[in-house]
Amino acid sequence: MTDHDPSPADAVVQLEGVTRRFGSVTALDEVDLRVPRGSVFGLVGVNGAGKTTLIKHVLGLLAAQEGCVGVFGLDPVADPVGVLSRVGYLAEENDLPGWIRVGELLRYTRAFYPGWNDAYAERLRAQFDLDPRAKVKHLSRGQRARTGLLLALAHRPELLVLDEPSSGLDPIVRRDILGAIIRTISDEGRTVLFSSHLLDEVERVSDHVAMLHEGKIVIVSTVDELKRCFRRVTVRFGEPQPSKPNIPGGLAWKGEGREWTTVSNGDLEALRRGAAEAGARIVEETGASLDEIFVARVGVTCPVSAEE
Repeated sequence: MTDHDPSPADAVVQLEGVTRRFGSVTALDEVDLRVPRGSVFGLVGVNGAGKTTLIKHVLGLLAAQEGCVGVFGLDPVADPVGVLSRVGYLAEENDLPGWIRVGELLRYTRAFYPGWNDAYAERLRAQFDLDPRAKVKHLSRGQRARTGLLLALAHRPELLVLDEPSSGLDPIVRRDILGAIIRTISDEGRTVLFSSHLLDEVERVSDHVAMLHEGKIVIVSTVDELKRCFRRVTVRFGEPQPSKPNIPGGLAWKGEGREWTTVSNGDLEALRRGAAEAGARIVEETGASLDEIFVARVGVTCPVSAEE
C-alpha cells in the first residue's frame, strides 16, 4: 500500500527500480522509494532485509546496478560533495578515532562544513554532557553515540540519515536520539531517514514508514494510514475450532479453541461478513502496532522492544 507518494519535487530522496546484488544474494530488488521533505521516515525490517544497503546507496557509498538514486535531485555517486555537504549521518558502528579528544574532533570536523554552527554545537555538547577534554577511547558507548550525533547535527543538515542509531544503547541515549533530536530536526523543516529493526521506536517517532523484507519494499505509507487500515481483531466462535480460521480479510491468525485474533488486511467489512458466515462474532477491535502489521504482512518477527 502507498498512501503518500510525493512528486519528485517534494522528495528529498528518490529511488527508482534500484537493484543491488552481492554474488547470488539480491540485497535490493527493484526498490522504488520517495522520502518527502520535512518528514521523519522510518525504514524497518529484520537484520539483513536490505536497510543498510539502501542507505549506502543514498549516501553514494554504493552505486545501483540497476535503477537510479537521487538525493536533492543529485546523483550521490556522481556528485558526492553536492550531496554529502547537506547530509548528516550516524551509523550503528560509530567508528571515531580513539586517540583524539572530543573538543579536537569537533574542531577537525568543523573544517569540512561551511554551515557548521558553533553555538548549536556547544549547546548539543552541553546537553549531551560531553567533556571536550575527554579522549574518544575513554567514552562509553552511549557517549560515543552522542558525539557522533553531535557531529552529524552541528552543520544543521537538510537530511539526517541514521542507520540503526540506537541499537544496543541505554534508554536515555535512545530518548536523546529518537525523541528530542529527531522531532526537533523535522520541526525545523529538515528531513530524517532512519533505519531500525526495533519497530516500537519507529512507531513512536515516524510519520512515514517503509517495510523491507528480503530486499523488497512490501509496505510504504504514513504511520497514520497504516494504523487506520490495519486493525487487530478478535473473534469468538460458538464452538472450539480445531484449526486456524479461514476468513477473508484476516492475516496471521493466532489463538485456540473458541477465540482467535488476527490483523485485518484493511478490508474490515469482508472480515465481518466472513466471521458471521463462519459462525463467529467480533468481540474486540483495536489498532494494530507496526510490529503486528509487519508480522502479519511478511510472516517474520522483528524485536518489539528496544530492551531486547
